[in-house]
Amino acid sequence: MRKAGIVARLIALALLSAGCGTADKTNDAAAVPANLDALAAAAPAGKLPDGPRPSAYRLDLVVDPRRDGFSGAVAIDIELAAPAARIWLHGEGLDVSEVVAATAAGGEFSGSYREVLASGVSAISFDEELPAGAITVTFRYRGDFDRNLAGLFKVEEQGEAYVLAKSESIQARSYLPGFDEPGLKATFDITLTIPEEHEAIGNSPVIDRQPVGNGLQRLTFATTPPMSTYLLSLAVGPFDIVARPPIPPNEFRSRPVPLRGVARQGRGDDMNFVLDVTPRIVKIFEQELRQPYPFEKLDIVAAPQWPSGATELSAAITYREQLLLVGDNPAPGARLSLLGTHAHEIAHMWFGNLVTPPWWDDLWLKEGFATWATPLALTLLEPDGGHELNAMRRSIRAMQLDSLASTRAIREPIVDNNEIRNAYDSITYAKSLGVIHMVDHYFGPNIFRPALGRYIESFAGGVAGSPDFYEIIGEQTNTPALAETFRGFVEQTGVPVLDVALHCDAESSPALTIRQGRYKALGSPIEDDDKSWSIPVCVRSEAARQCVMMTDVRITLQLDDAGCPRWVLPNAGASGYYRWSLDDASWEALAGDFALLTPVEALSAIDSAFAAFEAGKLDETTLLKVMTASSRADAWQVVTAPFPYLQKYVRQYFTPADRERFLTVARELYQPVLDGSIDSDDPDTQLLYTDVLSFMALTLHDPDARGRLLSKAHAFTGFKTTRDEHAMPSDLYYPALTVAVQDSDTGFLTHLIAFRSELDDPLFERASANAIGRVGNPALLGAVHDFALDEKTGTREAFGVIDRALSEPALSGQHWIWFRENFAAIVDRLPAQNRRFTPGMADTFCDREKLGELHRLFDEYGDLVPGYQRSLSQTEERIGLCIALRDRGKKLAAAINDL
Repeated sequence: MRKAGIVARLIALALLSAGCGTADKTNDAAAVPANLDALAAAAPAGKLPDGPRPSAYRLDLVVDPRRDGFSGAVAIDIELAAPAARIWLHGEGLDVSEVVAATAAGGEFSGSYREVLASGVSAISFDEELPAGAITVTFRYRGDFDRNLAGLFKVEEQGEAYVLAKSESIQARSYLPGFDEPGLKATFDITLTIPEEHEAIGNSPVIDRQPVGNGLQRLTFATTPPMSTYLLSLAVGPFDIVARPPIPPNEFRSRPVPLRGVARQGRGDDMNFVLDVTPRIVKIFEQELRQPYPFEKLDIVAAPQWPSGATELSAAITYREQLLLVGDNPAPGARLSLLGTHAHEIAHMWFGNLVTPPWWDDLWLKEGFATWATPLALTLLEPDGGHELNAMRRSIRAMQLDSLASTRAIREPIVDNNEIRNAYDSITYAKSLGVIHMVDHYFGPNIFRPALGRYIESFAGGVAGSPDFYEIIGEQTNTPALAETFRGFVEQTGVPVLDVALHCDAESSPALTIRQGRYKALGSPIEDDDKSWSIPVCVRSEAARQCVMMTDVRITLQLDDAGCPRWVLPNAGASGYYRWSLDDASWEALAGDFALLTPVEALSAIDSAFAAFEAGKLDETTLLKVMTASSRADAWQVVTAPFPYLQKYVRQYFTPADRERFLTVARELYQPVLDGSIDSDDPDTQLLYTDVLSFMALTLHDPDARGRLLSKAHAFTGFKTTRDEHAMPSDLYYPALTVAVQDSDTGFLTHLIAFRSELDDPLFERASANAIGRVGNPALLGAVHDFALDEKTGTREAFGVIDRALSEPALSGQHWIWFRENFAAIVDRLPAQNRRFTPGMADTFCDREKLGELHRLFDEYGDLVPGYQRSLSQTEERIGLCIALRDRGKKLAAAINDL
């Protein structure tokens, strides 16, 4: 009775203060420690100390999107391991007006709250020690809605206001005082008071709805299962709710799962595609993991704005609406993006939500496994969809980051809250994908996947870290090498590279000598060391395929071929997370028989060829042969695989004269591909056409390709002509609009900015913002900068404008001056979780002067972007590598001139 009375009293006060402004964040001076410096020195920068453990939250908030803030109360049941007069927890930017602790025996203690660290580490203090055991701490508080897509944030779209909670990774603390760590799971009972004409979405179903007067209603949600704060969902606004038939029971689940789509007002009908495919994806995961979907319902939420692509909020998966509002027949690229993101987020319901990492250093156990599971599920959904090729492309992108000296390991200690978001990179997602795929492929799904299912079953509803994972996988498979392979790749940085040499003589069978080391490009600061891995290596030749576990630095592998093979492929099936290099003769032979490689093997060969070229181990003539061979492939992913490398070379490595010669040769190479893919009804061919047309127009500056896109952009936007809404698919929005802002007269930019406000198309909104950053006319610099800093421009769109502007060669120098002179204002316009990546906006520069300016900028303003150091070190290294690799560009240009 005492707990309920306290909560009721605080909630009543909160309702009276609904919508009030935020007061001073500190309590009365007499109630808090006077020496904040001493308190800050004692505060935990990272993980909270052991001791207090939350078990349940009872949260009651007034959330009205028409106002500027929220208010309410929360009661937290806590188990204290020992008596304590101070409890460390989290709270950021909150005005906490009352803290009361109640013991099971009926004692009541008034406390004080103080935010201690800028990362949201706070303390509650009491005049006397609280006894060990069960206590309930109740907070009354209020706060402002964030305007930069963090925590409980407010956005306005088409004249309506919405409030949503972006809780991952440590943003729940900005609207909820509590224990904001993934391993501190607890149940949540949530009540929201909202406008009577609005809807609210949470992690569990609404079980009661009552009017409370003054145009407000009070919604009570069912108790959630134990969950982490980063998975909390709160969304309030005039949403369209699209109810679908429940997902029916099956052999693993005895109950139906209610399924709904949630979109902003007027856009519910655009969610048909994602809602149609959701039951099939859920069923696939249940069958493959042999575990039921773990929550009472499933809402698919299209947020008007969202700082990331999507977030796996339990039972209320929330997406940036550009991904979901694609209509009933989305363009192939939009469809592929939606399927990949959606399958990834549904996988999280098991990987992360059901079984949760105890701390952020084990982020890979949720993000890596969700990324790995995505192509497996989509291949079962669409066997001919090419999803394994798209997964391979992701692994290759991870290798590019993993090739830096400044890269991080998949799992490494995180001791500061400001470093947590740095773990959300392609190392955690895509390197983990490649490593898990390698283990699954080498040891066999029949060995690895049942053990994975046992891992989920053993820790369902709880937490598990890497040591738990290694132990149970090793026990279930009875294969120590499997766990050791995981440990080596997860806890070491870098990409292994295998130097492979073929030996043939008349007196013995053919053999390969294989030596492993860490890959590094010319000019890399990576130092030689004795780092090695346990690598599952599979090789293929004309007649045979063989696999071996490579645990030594150097091995000899006897081949099963009867005679000397014409060629060898050191990564058969592209199953290994490693690069490889051959002697010149073997590379040339492989390039000659390139058509015999499977598509995933071809992707591995292309990446390894460019990597070997940049390491000085492959000559430029052979590289061009590999590139030419790839242009004749059937899979669009293989044809387009060289594009990112070539784009970099054109922009950074070639002199103007060399660039023109290369552009001519490359146009001749890819024009037949473009001509052969136009006007196709096949989705894969449409993707090929889109990618090649974009490459021809934006990288090769082909006049005909640019003319095609220009006419489409003018027709679609109605610039000096009658508008044709069918003039271009959404996959061409960005390249067509980019060409249009560069090749049209200056009136097009004004027209485009006005048109953006008239067209309610989320895909167009983002693509057009990115295109605006690519303006090449100096007379339009001011208009671009004004657009980026305009509050009407979404924060994600502002990030895209500025990032594209700094990468556009024509005006990058002038944009850079503006960027440095207006850095504080620019940071204020960016999504909070993306600010730490601002150093990376300079990573296309290729001179030491810019590098020095970059360092001086962050020496002065680094405090505005906590956690920027990782991005800065990686950007510094990329600029240094670019400078070092210019000589390779000269050699490639010379080879092109010889063609």
